This record gives sequence, C-alpha cells and structure tokens, in this order.
Amino acid sequence: MEAGSKRYKNKRWKKKRESILKRDKYMCQMSKRYGKRVDATTVHHIYPVEEHPEYQYCDWNLISLSEKWHNKMHDRVTRKLTEAGEELIRRTIPPG
Repeated sequence: MEAGSKRYKNKRWKKKRESILKRDKYMCQMSKRYGKRVDATTVHHIYPVEEHPEYQYCDWNLISLSEKWHNKMHDRVTRKLTEAGEELIRRTIPPG
C-alpha cells in the first residue's frame, strides 16, 4: 500500500498526469464515449501498474476519467479490476 501511494506523489507522475488530462481536454473519456461531457479528475492505468510496471508512464495506457468512472473500473474492496476495467483492457492492445 505504501509503495502505491508514493507512486502517485513523485514529480514524474504529476507531470505525466497533467499531460494526459491536457491531452484528453480534462474530459472523462468513458463519459465522452457515451456522448456526455463530464470533467475528468483522475488518470487511470488501463493495465494496472502492479501487474505491468513497464506501462506505468506509457501514454497509451493512461486515460482521463471522472471519479464515478474510475470507481467503476476497480472493486475498492478487493482492489481488482471490475468487468468494466477488464473490458477496457480488452479494447486496449499494447503497441509493438
């Protein structure tokens, strides 16, 4: 748990987070997919960092989400991806 919280406090992550929010025009990309305009407050790792640390800073693995959509991606009790999170992985193929 400690390592995870430190992961999001470093300068490199803060800079990357801001660049992804700007790229996505501060809009939740899942809401946008369904024709709604909702502000994004979170940058989500599509492939979880715990399982794929090599993708931590890859733009293609990061998506701007609202808090509501981010909560739909993770089971907050088990910390595992939900069906919505798994579906996002299925739709996102790593380059290369």
